[in-house]
Amino acid sequence: MDFIIGKKPAAARGAPAEQAPSAAPADGVIIEGDQATFMRDVVEASRNQPVIVDFWATWCGPCKQLTPTLEKVVRSAGGRIRLVKIDIDKNQALVRQLAQLGLPLQSVPTVAAFWQGQIADLFQGALPESEVRRFIENLLKVAGGTMPGADLLAEAKAALEQGQAEEAAEIFSAALQQEPDSAEAWGGLARALLALGREEEARQALDQVPPKLADHAEIAGARSALALAEEGRAARAKLSTYQKRLAADPADHQARYDLATALNADGQREAAAEALLEIIRRDRAWNEDAARLQLLKFFEAWGFDDPATMAARRKLSALLFR
Repeated sequence: MDFIIGKKPAAARGAPAEQAPSAAPADGVIIEGDQATFMRDVVEASRNQPVIVDFWATWCGPCKQLTPTLEKVVRSAGGRIRLVKIDIDKNQALVRQLAQLGLPLQSVPTVAAFWQGQIADLFQGALPESEVRRFIENLLKVAGGTMPGADLLAEAKAALEQGQAEEAAEIFSAALQQEPDSAEAWGGLARALLALGREEEARQALDQVPPKLADHAEIAGARSALALAEEGRAARAKLSTYQKRLAADPADHQARYDLATALNADGQREAAAEALLEIIRRDRAWNEDAARLQLLKFFEAWGFDDPATMAARRKLSALLFR
């Protein structure tokens, strides 16, 4: 066997991939392997497309949890990757040979990723679906490819950031056709609809999110954005009223709180955050910590990597830990 354990192929080190992964035949995406076919089905096949090898055993409880997840994620890759399943008890000679080459198979499940005849990555134990998907996405990146829908998501996010909400909504919808369990696509679709002022459609989209995605950060953020849009609709019309109240009484915390909601609805994120931070500076415990809780809702709605979120979070930390 001419693959090298632990040595990353050229693509993993930043060099261009030797060959982008091609789609496997529909009937060859998931196969049973053995020591007689390992070179053909894994090592040689990985020169054309990434191959995942699931080393398992019939007595292994975690294997029974992991294998269905692996199969699901591999199938969702649309033929861009192959899964070969190998029963270690039936292929002990292969296990011994791989051990001599440095592949640890003392425990199962062990999952090894092959590209260009070499091992690109591996993990042991049963991982949740999100981590299995990340493992396979990383392998596809090494091989110069992507999961179906990944390019669409990037295109949709770029369109939304550029203010092209109608186009973004259409692309997010197309991404959901390819990957119905994509939290990023569901959350992005809701945000695009909100940007178009179509709140009821955004609510309907979030109501259709699969239950298993309900606690995902993208979904929670979209729900917060929807709630803030509803709050802000009424507050925005009274923005000047709140400003006048504060000019007359800077200690009117309710007016400042409502002003923050109005400013956020008006797209003035930095000013909205500053209004809530000012309440915290003046009276941290006001209205049962309402200002801080509203600020956290802002962070969730804006996204934790948004510049306004990061700047306001630093200020909040300075206030709370001074």
